[in-house]
Amino acid sequence: MSDHAADQVPVLECRNLCISYYTRAGEIPAVVDFNLKLMPGEAHGIVGESGCGKSTVALAIMQYMGKNGAIVGGEILFEGRDMRQMSEEELRRIRGSRIAMVYQEPMASLNPSMTIGDQLAEVPIYHDGLSEREALARAEEMLAKVRLPDPKRILASYPHQISGGQQQRVVIAMALLSNPRLLLLDEPTTALDVTVEAGIVELINEIAEEFGTSMIYISHNLGLILETCDRLTVMYSGEAVEVGDIHDVFDEMRHPYTRGLFGSIPLPGADKNAHPLVAIPGQLPLPHERPEGCNFGPRCTFFRDGLCNVGRLPMHPVPGDDDHKVRCERFQEIDWDRDLPKGEAKPPVEAGDTVLSVENMTKHYLIEDGGLFVGGSERVVKANEKLSFTAREAETVAIVGESGCGKSTFAKVLMGLEDATDGKVMLGTVELGDLPVERRNAETISKLQMVFQNPFDTLNPSHSVGSQIARVIRKFGAASKDEEVEEIVFRLLDTVKLPRDFAKRKPRQLSGGQKQRVGIARAFAGNPKVVIADEPVSALDVSVQAAVTELLMDIQRENRTTMLFISHDLSVVRYLADRVVVMYLGRIMEQGTTEEIFAPPYHPYTEALLAAVPIADTRIEKRHIVLKGEIPSPTNPPRGCPFSTRCPYMMPGTCDAELPPLRSFGEGHRILCHLDPAELAAMEPVIKPKVEAAE
Repeated sequence: MSDHAADQVPVLECRNLCISYYTRAGEIPAVVDFNLKLMPGEAHGIVGESGCGKSTVALAIMQYMGKNGAIVGGEILFEGRDMRQMSEEELRRIRGSRIAMVYQEPMASLNPSMTIGDQLAEVPIYHDGLSEREALARAEEMLAKVRLPDPKRILASYPHQISGGQQQRVVIAMALLSNPRLLLLDEPTTALDVTVEAGIVELINEIAEEFGTSMIYISHNLGLILETCDRLTVMYSGEAVEVGDIHDVFDEMRHPYTRGLFGSIPLPGADKNAHPLVAIPGQLPLPHERPEGCNFGPRCTFFRDGLCNVGRLPMHPVPGDDDHKVRCERFQEIDWDRDLPKGEAKPPVEAGDTVLSVENMTKHYLIEDGGLFVGGSERVVKANEKLSFTAREAETVAIVGESGCGKSTFAKVLMGLEDATDGKVMLGTVELGDLPVERRNAETISKLQMVFQNPFDTLNPSHSVGSQIARVIRKFGAASKDEEVEEIVFRLLDTVKLPRDFAKRKPRQLSGGQKQRVGIARAFAGNPKVVIADEPVSALDVSVQAAVTELLMDIQRENRTTMLFISHDLSVVRYLADRVVVMYLGRIMEQGTTEEIFAPPYHPYTEALLAAVPIADTRIEKRHIVLKGEIPSPTNPPRGCPFSTRCPYMMPGTCDAELPPLRSFGEGHRILCHLDPAELAAMEPVIKPKVEAAE
């Protein structure tokens, strides 16, 4: 922010903002006493768990409160004017031109029946009165600015014809077309791969600098907020609990809830055995069940009766820093270095014999080109190409890579939903590659279970939780008598730390994190040897994520289960996995122990993946690598190395002509790359501690 910021009018100011929704049950206070001041060119992050009121604030700023939402107190000033005093016509003119919003799901913002050119042209035609030709020219220019390849082709495309990352860039271009003063970003990268996310974050930062746009960035990803924002508001249960400059809050956090959030995320120093994560105990209260006094009180280890539960708590300035405020009565008494939440250290688990062995496993699909009635040519989709790795008893093997790299196809072959085209997949002595699920016996099926990404889609809404777990127990012959089955259901609910009376509940009565725990209980009901966890925590809040992660590891320790952890979140992988398999376009690019993957030598793709992960730690610095271009189509992969079209080290005539050799670095560390082993070994670390400047 510039020196004369004090003379400037804030682009946006929320003063004691209170927002309620009206339901049949009466008034539900969603946000209470919210304050925010956003100066020109400034970026302000809002973080907190689902249901804390982050998106409600954004919708109130846009004046999209719906029929049952209302601002019941306070003011929202845009460029010094109270938005509640503006007419509907004035608000319509401001929205999309002076204030724009980018939503989490790009397809929700795009009309599937209109070309992208027509949708983008609408903005300058409506807001700036341009002709269609001028509007399309401006749209093309903006698509080039958001670094989309071949803007003319994109303008002529429909939304479904471009990738998710390209759709999100189109939505950002649409938001920027009228050069807004304020850009609201609501989880704009949650649904995207980390490499695409890194490109979009860089893009947003560049554009904000070029246009002087002020931004409000809503996210649960603290690493992303650190990379994009100047100031930060932490929200909990409808109110701000801590506000300050980004480095003040990260380095000198003074609210127990902020501490709890940071204790739930796997920073580079976390270790699943020596320094396990600590989940925040309890649940977020419902808006009409908030406690007296501090909303966080029932979950806080520093709660004091008679002090923390009396009246409404004000925001207190942190001594020595008036811009840093905190809603806590005890923050000056707490020893913040000593009283950090610490997990209980556990001894490492020794891996046993090989349980799963994959040898040259290949999966190709044949698809037909051509019209409905005309016989077209057949094309081959090379989803998996010669995969080879092993997984041992009680070991966690992570499979990482971008969307479309073949992770889920491999999981389908393993589960018997697809046949392998070639190669072997051995579970003990049983060959699974050509054994579809309908031909597998109950014992084989019970040995291989899956925890899915989305807990909402995997539970039957019309059956109770207990009956869904009991069905698995009966099906796999773990028990048959009602009393025995009930006892195992209760034991499994205890294992996943859910109350026993949840057995009678239907899925709709559970939160997302609770549903995922039921999914885990059901997966472990048949005493599996191998559990495939497909992005099991990516849909969950960080505090719930920590609890589910610890739970998976506790059960693994107890049952000595082998876990295949499919993910694109490398910070969770670094924390959880013993070994890592990095995939790109159907092939394994690199595999080794977690320490080997996270330190040089790297495959160039692994290097780019590591550089793309946002890290919520001000003591860490990362090398800057942003991948250009898109993943090629698996129907038409590059001739040589699959990664050659995006690789910064690409050697023409070699990388784009021949398949790379498999380089070996130690016992199990292998890299598929043309680069000389000495060049690979000489690579700089991507993530390293910051060197403090000498005073």
